[in-house]
Amino acid sequence: MSKFRLLVSGGAAAVLGLAALAVVPSTRAPAVERVDFAKTVTSTNPSYDATLAPASAAPIKEFRIPIEDEKLQIADGVTYDGWTFGGTVPGPVLHVRQGDSVRVRVVNETDMPHSIDFHAARIPPNVAYRMVNPRDSLSFEFQAKDPGAFLVHCGTMPMAMHIMQGMYLTMIVDPREGWGTRADREFVLVQGEFYAKSGTAPGMAEQPDWQAALAKNATYVVFNGRAFQYRDHPLQVDAGDRVRLFVVNAGPSFDSDFHVVGTIFDRVLPDGDPAHALHDVQTYMVPAGGGVVFETVFPKGPAADGRYPFVTHSMIDAEKGAMGVIQVGTPTAVASAHE
Repeated sequence: MSKFRLLVSGGAAAVLGLAALAVVPSTRAPAVERVDFAKTVTSTNPSYDATLAPASAAPIKEFRIPIEDEKLQIADGVTYDGWTFGGTVPGPVLHVRQGDSVRVRVVNETDMPHSIDFHAARIPPNVAYRMVNPRDSLSFEFQAKDPGAFLVHCGTMPMAMHIMQGMYLTMIVDPREGWGTRADREFVLVQGEFYAKSGTAPGMAEQPDWQAALAKNATYVVFNGRAFQYRDHPLQVDAGDRVRLFVVNAGPSFDSDFHVVGTIFDRVLPDGDPAHALHDVQTYMVPAGGGVVFETVFPKGPAADGRYPFVTHSMIDAEKGAMGVIQVGTPTAVASAHE
């Protein structure tokens, strides 16, 4: 139910005896935003929804994050027995503002111990990142002091196994005074690696290959959990749009050499601080465990409609699935070596 307040003009009230009372709705934002990611699940059909929704004005954000085993589609026709935050890989995006209080409750709904590690938090790890046993939960709170794009992942050993199984998500922290430009579209892209081998029985899902992981011989390198999904289902923007891309690299082992074919990044924010922006950059490295904010502006006019591939420029990794397309407008279909 909406709350209302009365605005009274002192002079009018004296003359008219409260006849000038005006009733207007309150615009005060809720003090606490609560999100349960068992109920709010990111869409993965036909592709993982990479669109970043705006952060709410609530100064306190509460997130319930379930840990769940899940059968994943990691490439066309390929299922995989994965471990997840919130049922998807990557898990949900936590979007807050610099200065917000962040309250986290992690609930382990699996039969294996897990944990969680926030790269955005300044907090004692032994307090917040300790093991969460099966059917148990852990709660903690921190202030989002630093802007940027941050990785959140399971920190249980062997950590590489838990990350390659899909246990990662992102946290976006908007700067207190904004990013310095107005973006028309914002997307979150998380690079990750799968090390998979065939199941032991016909029709069985792919299984983790630990020896391949130790040798850094990835089966798939992906954006947002599935190989080539944004080649087949491009990110859609309009001509003239400024597009902001939050690129996070979950690893566990490879760098992401992020590049968009056919354009130059107007701004790159390596640490999330607009005052430290780099300008006119062709390719920029996102290390495993890191996050970088990229911006580019696509040209205006009908002749600007086109398909702009994005890749890690470590090209073998792109061939293994770490590539997609940003579609500007409604271009005429033309074959491209980049796709």
